[in-house]
Formats: sequence, structure tokens, C-alpha cells
Amino acid sequence: MVVPLYLFTIIAANVVTASIDPLQIGAFIVPAGSFLIGFTFFLRDFVQNAIARKGAYLAMAIAVILSALTSYFLGDTLWIVFASAITFIISETADTEIYTRLKLPLSIRVFYSGVVGGFLDSVVFVVIGLSPLGAGFIPWSAVPMAIIGQMIVKILMQLLAAIAISVVVKKQRKFQHLN
Repeated sequence: MVVPLYLFTIIAANVVTASIDPLQIGAFIVPAGSFLIGFTFFLRDFVQNAIARKGAYLAMAIAVILSALTSYFLGDTLWIVFASAITFIISETADTEIYTRLKLPLSIRVFYSGVVGGFLDSVVFVVIGLSPLGAGFIPWSAVPMAIIGQMIVKILMQLLAAIAISVVVKKQRKFQHLN
């Protein structure tokens, strides 16, 4: 069940980003899809738990193709489609490899791997896709605030996921201890 949810969330993030203007939160620029992208890192970790690392990479390959197709059919320029695919590959791979190698409690692994993945996702997409280096949607002066805004949202999503996991794990342990 987690793999279809993961794939759906990737597509939904593209649709939301294309359908809703970026949010201006103070000096920060945050695409609406950033909230869902933050959630995908958490889901990717659970995809790996469900179908192992090789299966997670297969799901990621399907997701990057679906993401690129969705982005293209939503009318994004080929540059944005390319930037999105490159960003996805880099950030999701980093998340996967960090999650795999950390020997920490689940909630902390989800948080750390998601923060790094979210950081890379924010930096790479803004620089390659949105800055004057890419499609030129935002000037260089707006790049730092666009990166920081996305990072804040994605880190908050990872923190919420880590807290939720921690609470669930503690309740499971308590339940198991009672039985």
C-alpha cells in the first residue's frame, strides 16, 4: 500500500505546484508542492522498509518517470522537467543511502535522511530549475530565500514524521510490554 501512496504523492506534488502559486511567507518563497515533497522522503523510507533497498530504487525509477511525464503534461518547460528529474534522482538517492547506512532508531533515521534529501531537493531544483542558470523564473537575489523557504517546510515535514513515528513506536512497545 505504501508504494502506490508514494507514487501518488509524487504526482500530486507536481499537480499542486503547477496549480497553486508559490506561497510568499515573509521573505521566503515556497512552492505549495513543497509540503508534499517533504512527505515523500518519509514515504520513501517506508517503501524501503516494505520492499527493500533494490525495490525502493525501482519505485524511485517509476516515480521519476511519472514525475517527468506529469510535469511535461502540466505544461512545464523541458528545462523544468529536466531539472525536476535530476533533482529527484539526487535527493531521493541521498535519502535512500543515508537511511540505509544509519544504525539509529527509525524516527531519527527518517529525520536525518529526509533533512539531507530535502536540503538537496531544495538547492538543486532552485538552482538548476528556477534560477537564471535554468528557466530564469526567479532572479539570483531571490534564490537564497527560495531555497531556505523550501528547506524550512521540508524539515518541518521530516520533524512531524519523526515525532509521529516515535509516538507510534513507543505505543507499540508499551502495548507489547503489557502482553
